[in-house]
Amino acid sequence: MYMIPQLPKEMKTTFKELGFSRILRKVGITKASGFSALSVFVTIFLLAFEKETWFQKKEMSDKADSLPCKDTVYRFLNESRFNWKRFLSLLSASCVIMCRRLTKERRVTALVVDDSLFSRAKSKKVELLSRIHDHVTKKYIKGYQMLTLGWTDGATFIPLGFSLIASVKSIICDVSEKIDKRTSGYKCRKEAVKPKPEATFNLITHALKSGISADYVLMDSWFTEEPLIKKIIGQGLDVIGMLKRTVKRQYEFQGKKYTLERLLPKCNRNKTSKDIIGSIHVHMASGTGAKIVFIKHRSNPNKWLAILSTDVSISDEEIIRVYSYRWSIEVCFKCVKSHLNLATEIQSRSFDALVSHTTIVFSRYIFLAWEQRKANDDKTLGYLFFEFGEDIAEVDFKDALRSLMVLILDIVSSGEREVVIDVQQFKNALLGWMLKLPPYLRRILLEDVPIDLLQAS
Repeated sequence: MYMIPQLPKEMKTTFKELGFSRILRKVGITKASGFSALSVFVTIFLLAFEKETWFQKKEMSDKADSLPCKDTVYRFLNESRFNWKRFLSLLSASCVIMCRRLTKERRVTALVVDDSLFSRAKSKKVELLSRIHDHVTKKYIKGYQMLTLGWTDGATFIPLGFSLIASVKSIICDVSEKIDKRTSGYKCRKEAVKPKPEATFNLITHALKSGISADYVLMDSWFTEEPLIKKIIGQGLDVIGMLKRTVKRQYEFQGKKYTLERLLPKCNRNKTSKDIIGSIHVHMASGTGAKIVFIKHRSNPNKWLAILSTDVSISDEEIIRVYSYRWSIEVCFKCVKSHLNLATEIQSRSFDALVSHTTIVFSRYIFLAWEQRKANDDKTLGYLFFEFGEDIAEVDFKDALRSLMVLILDIVSSGEREVVIDVQQFKNALLGWMLKLPPYLRRILLEDVPIDLLQAS
């Protein structure tokens, strides 16, 4: 049997199940001589799990002679011909297929889109580096917006693709003139200067072409714009998204146009839940029908959230429950930044290196997600468990409503219209996610978690 080099024995089974080696060869990520592409990939992949810097691994290890040198690694990361976008697409599709086999066909699945800051605050000459507004610190920093698309079934989140988006109006460094315009690296650079709605739609269409299917697309208030919603509906998907409270957006009800504030008194009151004000059926400017659900703040009647669904056949409670799936992408962002070394592992000035590095980081997350699913889903244990075992639990309505209440509390405390998630809520959600991992992975990732946080959980 072929043995993947350097991998700990606990990881080899999962590596083979996900098909890392096969997918690398399929997308043309190969080397002509020296260390194989798989060896270099595994060397980089393991950095986050071994808790060692590259210097410690190469200069101070007894096995340094069996590792590729620094120049080999950077040439591998800087190669513009490698199609990392297709690699991540095939890897995620492999994991999604295995997850779907474990659940019934009627289970709700969703694509989740969001962006997060990819900081390169100390860089000066990185390609397409630009000034990006950080909504948490309210300051401008150097970096990119990491636009990400993922798939979830309510139990497992799998990142499907990403684009590093530069702010065209404030680009600090232009694209290198040496880049070959026929390569995959040049296509990534072109994607980086596209508007976010267009880049979002491209990610969704690419996922659908890769064989990924879902029932809904989940968005926050920034992405819930009518032109993008109309294009997504054209692909056969429904949209559930948060709405902004602004006078610029109006919705048609009984032949007249209203803002959200004016629609609220006209909604049908929900009598089954004290936390849901009610819902109303409206039409957007394009004529598309939609359902808006209003959720109230328990102690302040002036504070509420509005969630739009283009699927008007489902109940208010189901809209809230499905929308809460979006929380999984926030946990993913926190995990890749805090534990999987996103944006801190390399110092290359090449845009290709940033794309390849981010792909490897998301590959680590996919690896962890599948390990977590195997550890918690009895159906992975064998034929008997598959036939008689219950589906792994989805997010229930109580947890869904709690996550939305956190958003309302953040709005009340900050006094801002823009929704910013509390960092402590991030940490608690991430810790709960990590505690479901197999023991050998928990020991690695929980090394740096404060003891008081563990005890509080």
